[in-house]
Amino acid sequence: MLTREILRASMPGASSVDLDHFLDPLAQACTEWGIETPIRLAAFLAQIAHESDDLACRVENLNYSAEALLRVFPRHFDADQAVVYAHQPERIGSRVYGNRMGNGDEASGDGWRYRGRGLIQLTGRANYTAACLALGADLIGQPELLEQPGLAARSAGWFWRRNNLNAFADRGDVISITRHINGGLIGIEDRKHRYAQVCAALGITLTEA
Repeated sequence: MLTREILRASMPGASSVDLDHFLDPLAQACTEWGIETPIRLAAFLAQIAHESDDLACRVENLNYSAEALLRVFPRHFDADQAVVYAHQPERIGSRVYGNRMGNGDEASGDGWRYRGRGLIQLTGRANYTAACLALGADLIGQPELLEQPGLAARSAGWFWRRNNLNAFADRGDVISITRHINGGLIGIEDRKHRYAQVCAALGITLTEA
């Protein structure tokens, strides 16, 4: 069901090389994790297109300025701390993700080691551990494996199934899907726009919940 034309429609900014590298892994992941109807495929592609910036970003960029740290992570930095941590991605990741999602404290470095990776930006030692067991890959010892096309696609499909996102996709509920992936509604307009693009490519007329 997934063709290069459909993938291009959902990710117009993707390079030809990335489209070629990801077409088969994504098609296989959709089959493996039950994303096999047009409605489900449209929702899945729209979300991973946004999360990965058209397949180009498969690992989280944490290189923030002081101003950006205060805007994006206001609970983790005051003005003085933001200046100290600015443009130090490893220290930023270790701080903002420390003692969360199964990670150790800031000194452990887990927050940086298990930062967002893959097409759906899997984050945190707990998620990496669960994915490791489900996918049969050593994501704890080699977290960078999630940046490769096969595991980047499979981990996204696994996360989708694990969180029962097909149920929301069947209703066209982009809002609920986004909340499960993002924890909020960051980028919701882009996600909706991409969803509409893929629906059009698949010939779907759907009223979003």
